[in-house]
Amino acid sequence: MQQAHYNKAIKYWLLSGVFLITAMVVIGGITRLTGSGLSIVEWNIISGSIPPLNEAEWTIAFEKYKQFPEYQKLNFSMSLSGFKQIFWWEFLHRLLGRIIGLAFIFPFLFFLLKKQLSNQLLKRLVFVLILGIAQGLMGWIMVKSGLSDNPHVSHYRLAAHLCLALSLIGVILWTIADIVSVAQQQQRYSTNKLNSLAKVVLASIVLQIILGAFVAGLKAGFYYNTYPLMNGEVFPSYLEEHITWANFLDKGAVVQFIHRWVAIVVLFLILLLWNNSRHSAISSTSKRITLFLMLTGFLQVGLGIATLLLAVPVALGVLHQIVAVALFSFAVLAVHQLSVNPQTNISPEKAKIAAQHLKYANS
Repeated sequence: MQQAHYNKAIKYWLLSGVFLITAMVVIGGITRLTGSGLSIVEWNIISGSIPPLNEAEWTIAFEKYKQFPEYQKLNFSMSLSGFKQIFWWEFLHRLLGRIIGLAFIFPFLFFLLKKQLSNQLLKRLVFVLILGIAQGLMGWIMVKSGLSDNPHVSHYRLAAHLCLALSLIGVILWTIADIVSVAQQQQRYSTNKLNSLAKVVLASIVLQIILGAFVAGLKAGFYYNTYPLMNGEVFPSYLEEHITWANFLDKGAVVQFIHRWVAIVVLFLILLLWNNSRHSAISSTSKRITLFLMLTGFLQVGLGIATLLLAVPVALGVLHQIVAVALFSFAVLAVHQLSVNPQTNISPEKAKIAAQHLKYANS
């Protein structure tokens, strides 16, 4: 009975990781939208966990910030009180990263010492740990790049940082779904057509999120705040002579244009998956997931349009990012739920990891 408790605890532990990483994405979005990402110019793992505690320490931190191009070129009129405002968002972002690391490592070691982790689950969790380390390193690479002569973080690095966060969420969700699906002996049936379509939907959502990161990194959401046309044109005509294959992803207006219309393609694919699943002999769980995916897709498109028309207010921009994570999560679960062998109703990989986990939990 005690062993079964650990089995349940592992699932809740992993689920808490998903919520913490999502919170990290949210605070990261606020940090970016408020221009706070380059306010802390050092990376001290231990001492950096404590913010300035008195006016003298705040002055020292501000003086360090003044030595770098963002202050010298952009924020040269900033006061100490203004610096404190941007400092706190970046501090919270980094602090949450440390909390996530501790929230993963200590339970991981506990379950490992208690022999509650099967070989397959252990490999998956080590992969999650590697992804987490890569995420932290990419965060510092982003900051470091913005401390150079050009106080700007590359939109490619921003997209890589976000993709690593999504990868963490996706792998953890997939692991939870592996354990739950077999533990509850869910009987499901899917077809190759639905399976393939679900994967296409997931890939299209990832592409759209990457484009969204490009829009954010280039501040392209402020360029054309009309919809569906861009100031009366389908595509800004003045740009046509300045676009090449080498630079089109560096042009904010071009990226905004692509992001607008890929959103419609993604929504169409989601609707197609939902409609096909509605008329297929699959489980009610699978149908609910595709329904939630469809509803979230409509919500996300609506939020995107509102965010654009209102010139990217912080609250809407952050909400748009939260819903993007939810959309990605439902797509991952849809692929998981529909990626089954039509004859056995469960993939060999899922059976292996969950069966071994149950063996450890019930031994």
